Amino acid sequence: MAKINNLAIISAIQQKQMRFDLPKFRVGDTVEVSEKIIEGKKSRIQKFCGIVLKISGANNTLNFIVQKESYGVFVEKTFFLHSPQIVKIEVLKLGKVRRAYLSYMRNRKGKSIRIKTQDVPIKSEK
Repeated sequence: MAKINNLAIISAIQQKQMRFDLPKFRVGDTVEVSEKIIEGKKSRIQKFCGIVLKISGANNTLNFIVQKESYGVFVEKTFFLHSPQIVKIEVLKLGKVRRAYLSYMRNRKGKSIRIKTQDVPIKSEK
């Protein structure tokens, strides 16, 4: 009797669900995440723009935390990278940090929350 390899089945299913159309980004980058919100029978696209604080997980379970300031209050949101609810991700600025998790950003306010950045060069489409 042949043995069934459960790990191969799970990895094949996960491979189908992975998305390869999203850009590469790192911790410290400023990104704009467009997310599909479903409210009853209606759906809309909402943008969440902020700094990436943490990227964790692997393969299909990769997630990232984005922090933004809204009316003086800092809001954090966790997104799953391969979720079908994410329409697109745009990298606005590249950050220059030397940590994998920017937990110190939670306690900062005003000018001390700035990260050294460089603008993303605009790619010309042909």
